[in-house]
Amino acid sequence: MKVGLVGFAGSGKTTVFNALTGLKANTGLGAKEHANLGMIKVPDPRIEFLAEVYKPKKKTLAEIAFVDVVGPEAKKSEKGLDSKLIADMRVVDALVHVVRVFDNPTLTQAPDAKRDLEAFEAEMVFSDLIMVEAKLDRLRKEGKKTPERTLFEALVTQLEAGKPLRLLDFSEADRAMMTSFAFVSAKPCMVLVNVPDDQASKPLPEGLETMARERGVSVMMMAGRAEAEISELPPAEQLAFLSDLGVTASARDRFVNAVYAQLDLISFLTAGDDECRAWTLTRGTNARRAAGKIHSDIERGFIRAEVIAFNDFKTCGTEAKCREAGKLRLEGKDYIVQDGDITHFRFNV
Repeated sequence: MKVGLVGFAGSGKTTVFNALTGLKANTGLGAKEHANLGMIKVPDPRIEFLAEVYKPKKKTLAEIAFVDVVGPEAKKSEKGLDSKLIADMRVVDALVHVVRVFDNPTLTQAPDAKRDLEAFEAEMVFSDLIMVEAKLDRLRKEGKKTPERTLFEALVTQLEAGKPLRLLDFSEADRAMMTSFAFVSAKPCMVLVNVPDDQASKPLPEGLETMARERGVSVMMMAGRAEAEISELPPAEQLAFLSDLGVTASARDRFVNAVYAQLDLISFLTAGDDECRAWTLTRGTNARRAAGKIHSDIERGFIRAEVIAFNDFKTCGTEAKCREAGKLRLEGKDYIVQDGDITHFRFNV
């Protein structure tokens, strides 16, 4: 899972990036010319349990890769977001929009989370509209009323109304036709409110959660500067400082939980003597697409999935006993993978 930290320049994206990853990327306006990259592992006691059973050569936790994207200035554009910024946003699976609620002496505008949320969302919508209109012009010149043209006409209607594409329900066929475009307003998104140290445990700015919900995004809050400093301390010392902020878990742990819950992510598991591993998926993904997370050949040659729910495995103790108890299921390509499914894919290429 790759998550892009986006937002206007000066919102504290890199500070949040440091708090989440424990890295020390340079902060401040003009501090970076290229996106920063970092990884965090997703704690999962289920992998620890499977490793105790299988004694594998390797155990691999799911990872979230962060891309700290260079932000634009907070002003309305005439051409949508910068092409380099759009390129960085296209390659991620989800977006975290960082908005500031702290004074930044390098900026002339006072902090306003609702203003920045609305403005950046508008820029994403406008950038997608430019791409959709160009594609639709080509389809109309062909003169045929195809499913693709019908889809792109619906996209134009949505975007011209100033609404992001994530609010629409797409079929698998629709998503296949949109894949090469990687529309930024269609990506799952969460707003991260970057607050001063003394506001870490205070309520969200009034009206922000309602505004976010109307755009299909969720909200969490973080005192980015303080938590970046705390992340550099030894783990045993961090809890006391977090308590002073009025929070009970590190930014990393809270963020992982929030990302999984609010971006609707799950983990399926694979287990054996070589490796026990967790894989991240969007909830609602079918078995065939889940297989593609492991390797495209497995998705292409998918035959069936052998599935055991983790709780059933934990109760029975081994795969053999799960078979005896009838807890191992054979599922087809359209099976919707569930959180904690221990899965073995059969395929032929």
